[in-house]
Amino acid sequence: MDAAREIEEIVDRETRAWNTQDVQLLLSVFHRDMVWPWPRSYTSHDPADWTLVQGRFDAERWGRGWQDLFDSHELVHNRRHIVRIEVSLERDGAFAVVDIDTLWRSRSDGSESHWLGRTCKAYARVGEEWKMTMQTGALRYDDDRGSV
Repeated sequence: MDAAREIEEIVDRETRAWNTQDVQLLLSVFHRDMVWPWPRSYTSHDPADWTLVQGRFDAERWGRGWQDLFDSHELVHNRRHIVRIEVSLERDGAFAVVDIDTLWRSRSDGSESHWLGRTCKAYARVGEEWKMTMQTGALRYDDDRGSV
């Protein structure tokens, strides 16, 4: 399988994990050094305004957080579209640009959490597999290209 197809598979696996609320499958995509900066709003394009919600990847801590989300929220929909995949010439680094539209509804009060925008998912080749090393939170880009 070529590298771009492998990246597509890992994006699809992550999507499947969200759709099935499978914590272990979700954790399988992350590198042990993963960090996940998140913008304060969908229009916070300046990284000086971003935050780190969970710190460096910790399977137990992150898994607990995702399980809490799955237990307390209903997934209304999860639409994802790969816009672009870029693989380094060395075939050891890559990124995927993915538009997401994921809506969660609280089981307790009905409030909604909407993840809507464009993300950039960075990957490193680790042995025989790809692992996500970083992802930006969802950002919106309103321009003449028609992106989210």
